[in-house]
Amino acid sequence: MRRYLFPLIVGVLGCAILISLGVWQLQRLDWKEGMIAQIQQRIEGAPVALPAAVDPSMKYMPVLVSGQTTGEEINVLSGTRELGGGYQVVSAFLTDDGRRILLDRGFVDQDHKRDPRPPVRLQVAGNLHWPDEKGSATPEPNLAENVWFARDVPAMAAQLGTEPILVVAAEVRGDAQGVQPIPVAVEGIPNNHLSYAVQWFMIAAVWAGMTVALIWRIRQRQY
Repeated sequence: MRRYLFPLIVGVLGCAILISLGVWQLQRLDWKEGMIAQIQQRIEGAPVALPAAVDPSMKYMPVLVSGQTTGEEINVLSGTRELGGGYQVVSAFLTDDGRRILLDRGFVDQDHKRDPRPPVRLQVAGNLHWPDEKGSATPEPNLAENVWFARDVPAMAAQLGTEPILVVAAEVRGDAQGVQPIPVAVEGIPNNHLSYAVQWFMIAAVWAGMTVALIWRIRQRQY
């Protein structure tokens, strides 16, 4: 019996740890789904006028802005499953009350990147956003070609001389100039906790199987 004791203890402890990790991931899944539901509810809320003081805690807040683009814009390399590769058009936007902000107008394909988009008056319903897209491997913008590889609100604001405020358009009234709005959505928020839980449970099953196999081999050596 002593021969079985150590592998049995290791097997039980290992399975307990692995199963607890899987259960923890299921708890994280429940938390993440609740958070995503809250974000979705906030995105779909009734839009309000752009607050005088804005900060990242207001991420996803629905707002209404009216004013005019300035003709200055940043093109962020992007793409959609339906439309293919192209660019996200981020324009400097002068509101009716004299504020300069960033307006993510939406998507244009590669063939229309260089189309003229002179100043135009727009009324926009959208959401405040601070995308977390820039990582350590993200290239610096190609300013000569006006191609950026991530939406970086402070850097874009510095480039276009605006407040560090980005409104992502959901609905646009006025001449959209061929730019298709891409509203803020929860689909881009990662939620892999279920797959992580399944992986931990599978490893626990393998660990249990290895423990049983080891005990069986020890038993066989006794004969």
